[in-house]
Amino acid sequence: MPHLVREFPTVTTGEGVTRQILSDSPELMVVAFRFEKDSVGALHNHPHIQSTYVQSGVFEFTVGDDRVVVRPGDSFVIPTMVTHGCRAIEAGTLIDCFTPRRDDFL
Repeated sequence: MPHLVREFPTVTTGEGVTRQILSDSPELMVVAFRFEKDSVGALHNHPHIQSTYVQSGVFEFTVGDDRVVVRPGDSFVIPTMVTHGCRAIEAGTLIDCFTPRRDDFL
């Protein structure tokens, strides 16, 4: 039986932003991003489909040409190669799922 619980380090990804892989397989990765108030997740895109769940905090997201404010309990999907980013209006945590796995995070 494979080892199901694996611990990953917390990595600083920007000023006031950290990420920690929670679980992964070649097909799927779950990652917690923690933001301090007013910190920014820079605009970017990638070939992975991303699902984001707001665990805590309030965020303003840009996804393509749309801007939306999201709060705890909100979730949404970002299609492959769509430019997106966010700003933490309040400190909080986002739980992101990527398919396939983000090998660049390993």
